[in-house]
Amino acid sequence: MPKQKTHKGIKKRFKVTASGLATKRSAFRGHILSKKSGKRKRMLRKGSLISGAEAKHIINALRPCS
Repeated sequence: MPKQKTHKGIKKRFKVTASGLATKRSAFRGHILSKKSGKRKRMLRKGSLISGAEAKHIINALRPCS
């Protein structure tokens, strides 16, 4: 039987917390930051939690069940 593998694209973008919730980084923070205001960039520093069906999909892709 082949091994179950972690989805590498999801691994780079998402993280599972100790309590089992999925987190993500804010979008629009990668480049072209000179035109964005300081307030907007400060607000984008924080990540956010993912809920619902998307979170289940991400957690399953990061921790595959045998």
